[in-house]
Amino acid sequence: MNILFVADPLEVFKTYKDTTFSMMREAQRRGHRVAACEPRHLTWRSGDRVHAEVRDIVLTGAEEEWFEVRDTRRRALKDFDAVVMRKDPPFDSEFFYATHLLQQAEREGAKVYNKPAALRDHPEKLAIMEFPQFVSPTLVTRSADEVREFHEEHGEIILKPLDGMGGMGIFRVGPDGLNLGSIIETLNHHGATTIMVQRFVPEITQGDKRVLVIGGKVAPFCLARIPQGSEIRGNLAAGGKGVAQPISERDREIAETIGPLLAERGQLLIGLDVIGDCLTEINVTSPTGFQEITNQTGFDVPAMFLDALEEAVDRDRTVV
Repeated sequence: MNILFVADPLEVFKTYKDTTFSMMREAQRRGHRVAACEPRHLTWRSGDRVHAEVRDIVLTGAEEEWFEVRDTRRRALKDFDAVVMRKDPPFDSEFFYATHLLQQAEREGAKVYNKPAALRDHPEKLAIMEFPQFVSPTLVTRSADEVREFHEEHGEIILKPLDGMGGMGIFRVGPDGLNLGSIIETLNHHGATTIMVQRFVPEITQGDKRVLVIGGKVAPFCLARIPQGSEIRGNLAAGGKGVAQPISERDREIAETIGPLLAERGQLLIGLDVIGDCLTEINVTSPTGFQEITNQTGFDVPAMFLDALEEAVDRDRTVV
């Protein structure tokens, strides 16, 4: 296959932990050709197909100069066997526009994973609200008064922006309500921005677990991101320690309920964030954790993903 990865700049990849890199490496190992571009390289001229300025690359196996560019050219996305959308959040206007260009490419015959419409329909924090049986009490609002009422009811809460990533902008407020007003103003910009508020889940000390579902199937190991020191955030980007471990029965229950459903909607890969027994986020843009789980357990997550991608491409080729 000829696979195009739409991702962040290759030059900023941290290959020792980057999931997209691990996908590329496994694809090349299987004999597939690898190309890459960024969302800013997508173009659509009236009367023409969606194109991108892409780089055909070969992975070298080196740590520093890890790829070589064999060719750079303008190509229609429909000419690739698969287009893998791996742009990191935030889900801002540019990401939104990119999904529209990718959806147009689909109409022209491109095979895009995860499907662009499915990406738009499942904002990563809001998507959990479809599954109230798995989440801790949660409020989505612009209203400062509603946040204060929620705090009064639950005592200890977490506040977060809807477009954050890597633990950015997450605040914990205790029963005393210290700084609650200031935090609300910071996050909701005096009522102009919608935020999420959740009852604090104390099991965060045991880790914020990333459970992977690939092609509707649950990976047998998750990555528990454990907060360090005085931090409440387990995100690796916020200094959390990643510890791979077998998934629990509750993890499996959540994943086997949500995973097949979202797979039917066009999500080839999702990452469920679970703290204790509670679902806290559904990652669909660029779920990570492949290398950490593989290196610590020996279970080959990139191989599982490429198996699912190859199967999806073969299946979608038969759909007219």
